[in-house]
Amino acid sequence: MNKPDFHQPPALDSEAMDAARHRWATRAKPPGALGRLEDLAIRLAGITGQCPPPVPTTPAVIVFAGDHGVVDDGASAWPSEITAAMVHTISQRGAAINAFADTIGADVTVVDVGVQTPLGSLPNVRNERIRPGTHSIAHGPAMTTTDAEAAICVGAKIANEFIDHGTDCLIGGEMGIGNTTPSAALISALTGQAAHTITGPGAGTPADGIQHKQQLITTAVARASSCAGPLELLAHLGGLEIAALAGFYITAAQRRTPYIVDGVIACAALCIADALAPTTATHAIAGHRSTEPAASAALDHLTLQPLLDLDLRLGEGTGACLAFPLLKAAALALTHMADLPTSIS
Repeated sequence: MNKPDFHQPPALDSEAMDAARHRWATRAKPPGALGRLEDLAIRLAGITGQCPPPVPTTPAVIVFAGDHGVVDDGASAWPSEITAAMVHTISQRGAAINAFADTIGADVTVVDVGVQTPLGSLPNVRNERIRPGTHSIAHGPAMTTTDAEAAICVGAKIANEFIDHGTDCLIGGEMGIGNTTPSAALISALTGQAAHTITGPGAGTPADGIQHKQQLITTAVARASSCAGPLELLAHLGGLEIAALAGFYITAAQRRTPYIVDGVIACAALCIADALAPTTATHAIAGHRSTEPAASAALDHLTLQPLLDLDLRLGEGTGACLAFPLLKAAALALTHMADLPTSIS
């Protein structure tokens, strides 16, 4: 099995960022008039190492799918079989992410890294399954470090393939019933926030209530406190789709390709990616602020300010997809706006 590449991504290009700041200062508008869009274009220049930065025109949406054993312990209001059903729905272009991807001209690819239910052959679904879901974090590690490494390698491979074929902005999504529980557990362990402050309802409050979900997370995080490092922590608390997203983000950062981060599950993946390959998060563009409290804890931990706040909590990459037009608009403005007139005749 290949080993993941955790080498630190290159630093943001300070010269390109300074050039972008100077360019904004000389555009035909009042200083700072475009607010955070100016900051966004400057960040894009730093990520790509170019000023003006390339205008992203070929985004791709990749949804990583996996199941979670903790569902059997009451972590979700929904059964694990819904994961496979939603993969079918995305494959048939009937999910929210399909509609949103259409608005930006992006194709949606699902990558099965750990769906419990056999999927068979489906359009736009890749079989990269490591194992049929994780074990329950209520009783022990979710997976082995070997499984975690394999899932990270899947994410890295997918990112490399899409970049090599011309994708200039990566949008990662996920599908996995119960995955807000391991996500909150990872974020709790990495930020030091207590479970009761960051646990939300996810796709629906479990039958035993939010307090039961909080207890599941508290128990799992306490057990994982002896983990030797971020890879072992990921294996103890994470999910296969979370691990794949982490590898996806690390590779995008290493290759200076812009990537947009989605909601709480994606934020958990970015937290662990940044722990595995420090400074990965400096290359990230936070798409939106999920209503899940763990998402805000993760964004604060990573010092990222999201572009949108629409009370979303769906996942799939939906919020990240909606943020793409802002990224494109910021790059277009910096590239094509005229110089500030020096005199008026």
